[in-house]
Amino acid sequence: MSEGSAPKRVRRSKAEQRAESLEQILDAAEYLFSLHGLHGVTLRDVAQRVGVHTTLLHYYFDDKRALFEAVFARRAGVTSGRRMEALERYAIEAGDHPTVEGALHVFLDTDLDLYIEGGEPWMNYAALCARVSNTPEGAELMDVHFDPVVLKLVSILKRALPDTPEEDIFWGYHFVTGALMNTLARTGRIDRLSGGLCHSDDFAAVKKRIAKFMAAGFLSLRD
Repeated sequence: MSEGSAPKRVRRSKAEQRAESLEQILDAAEYLFSLHGLHGVTLRDVAQRVGVHTTLLHYYFDDKRALFEAVFARRAGVTSGRRMEALERYAIEAGDHPTVEGALHVFLDTDLDLYIEGGEPWMNYAALCARVSNTPEGAELMDVHFDPVVLKLVSILKRALPDTPEEDIFWGYHFVTGALMNTLARTGRIDRLSGGLCHSDDFAAVKKRIAKFMAAGFLSLRD
């Protein structure tokens, strides 16, 4: 290339352009759904955030529910896959002697690391999961995408607590996921309650404490 000449622009294929448009739509929808939930967002809202006409959204998605499910599924496979792999590895390494705290560290830390390392997009997804987990439409998606990894955790907890009634283990998981969803919501309430001593977006501080705290709860159920 001669001095002073402009660099040659690389033309993107139509497939690449479509993929980029789709990612922009999913990112915008993820952000809006994380703030307002399924019923608080319209396709027009998403289109305006992306800067496109709503007809483009209809090109990719039949309706808002289809968009919502695509947003949820995009990252669900990543987080559930990472946790399943980590739990399976832990089950092999622990052999006949898994511990409650060890299993919870794997399940919780693997997920929290993903949000810490993933930055704002993953934090938005975390908030989305927290917001919709207690809604009918969100619970349905949780069932589809997360039941296998949850049941894997439960199977390890059963081995770690052979004398604990099965219903107590499921209640224990229920309390764990409640605390996790409250954390992922990042409401800022703990910031205000603690006078700034704690911060709701400090997932590293949560990671340092949550597995140990929850393990003590499981163990107390044996008394």
